Amino acid sequence: MAKPILFSGIQPSERLHVGNYFGALEHFAALQESGKFDCLFCVVDLHSITESFDPKEKKEQILAVAADFLAAGLDPARSVIFQQSQVAAHSELAWILNTITPIGELERMTQYKDKAARQKENVNVGLFDYPVLMAADILLYRAAAVPVGDDQLQHIELARTLARKFNNRFGKTFIEPKGLLARTPRIMSLKDPAKKMSKSQPEGCLFLDDDADAVRAKIARAVTDSGSEVAYDPDHRPGLANLLDLYAAVDPDRREPKTIAKLFAGKQYADFKRGLAEAVARRFEPYRKAKAELARHPERITAMLAEGSAKANRMAAETMHDVKEKLGLAV
Repeated sequence: MAKPILFSGIQPSERLHVGNYFGALEHFAALQESGKFDCLFCVVDLHSITESFDPKEKKEQILAVAADFLAAGLDPARSVIFQQSQVAAHSELAWILNTITPIGELERMTQYKDKAARQKENVNVGLFDYPVLMAADILLYRAAAVPVGDDQLQHIELARTLARKFNNRFGKTFIEPKGLLARTPRIMSLKDPAKKMSKSQPEGCLFLDDDADAVRAKIARAVTDSGSEVAYDPDHRPGLANLLDLYAAVDPDRREPKTIAKLFAGKQYADFKRGLAEAVARRFEPYRKAKAELARHPERITAMLAEGSAKANRMAAETMHDVKEKLGLAV
């Protein structure tokens, strides 16, 4: 019996950070290792051009995200790892889905509103239509499961709605996908624990390729709260709680934040921050070494993406043949 298909992707824009790792990469690797799914992981480069970018840097960014996939443990022998723009059916299906997407569904998308507010000089149609392309990404492979962050659940719901609308109007074609959330809580900014860690605020961001010295410096400057006792209290001490969540995420024994706090009973914030910095640096050292080695052989990454994209194209062609038959476009 065929396994259900799992699909997810990451944009190639800037460097990935620890929030991306625990919210996506670590989850991807665990789902691959579970053996429960046939996995597809995509470098979603078409999504990335809805924001301002430098074409001279785009290829390097695409290869960097593919290297992130591999350094995190994704295996092209067990998962299809590919480049979105090399599978034309993503754009083709997005156009078809546009014809059954009410504008009101897109106008209420929280991420569109947030991004439009941040990039007022570049509020483009692609930014508005981003969720339909994301729905096409998923439905094209008839994916049943989509590992995402909680900020993407609204987009998954749209994909489910469009699958249902298409099926009801033209006949059973698509699976209604379900979102899979990672176990680790969202990692917040080191500078502002009320905001998600983001590369747009690099001083509050721990990048995956930060060396140990950079990690120590950023954590030493991280916002905590008034008081001196190391205790887990997200409601009243969100800065410290965020750092304890991060410590729990990198802890090899997977201890809870409250348990981590008890390890530092009677110690100062500075002691805790030093311990956290060492734990983070230690956790990502193998990843950094693996990615550095991959960066020395970009031709291997390019070949892997080409092979994965060829596999994805074959899968996509089957879906698009079915879609066109249902729409009366196959003549």
